[in-house]
Amino acid sequence: MKIHKEGRRIMFVTLLILLALNLLVFQLNKGADLVNRLFAGATVIVFLLILQFFRSPFRHLFTHEDLLLAPADGKVVVIENVFEPEYFEDERKQISIFMSPINVHITRNPISGLVKYFKYHPGNYLVAWHPKSSTQNERTTVVVESDAGPLVLFRQIAGAMARRIVWYVNEGDEVSQGEEFGFIKFGSRVDVFVPMDTEIKVELGQKVKGGETVICQLKV
Repeated sequence: MKIHKEGRRIMFVTLLILLALNLLVFQLNKGADLVNRLFAGATVIVFLLILQFFRSPFRHLFTHEDLLLAPADGKVVVIENVFEPEYFEDERKQISIFMSPINVHITRNPISGLVKYFKYHPGNYLVAWHPKSSTQNERTTVVVESDAGPLVLFRQIAGAMARRIVWYVNEGDEVSQGEEFGFIKFGSRVDVFVPMDTEIKVELGQKVKGGETVICQLKV
């Protein structure tokens, strides 16, 4: 397992700050070995907690033109029929995956194809399970014309803790299933919108792995 590129600078700065704080505490508390050890232990825990946000584990990726893979690690919190107003302006099936603070925060292309639409929306930072987070929070929207034919929309959504969404795709790009399309710093959620005749392969509450778990099958 390696550290994701989005976390390297943050981890370096965090390490310097924590080292400086430890030196300061040791200077102010000379002779108070127990206090110094407790503080040092606390800073190690803080560093490890931040470090796990940016881990990038190896994944066994596979591709199939009509199967959608989970775009992120987490838990399936929404499976429902909804009206999608931004691009399709019609009814779609929505699958939402919530990323907790302990999940990997990389987001991956659920399908291979051509990016037909991309837009970044600045916004609020409501908790990710809030009904309005999908339309009011900071987010990105990506629409891919899949190799199988149907259009698939997926959306990164920032939550209460997340304060920055990173993306690596733009309109006109060819994307490959399972490859990284972005990163949500400190987590949140990803929504996927598929045609109404799509067969859902996951259940509410199911834990999924980005780039590995099949979440649905397109009808082609």
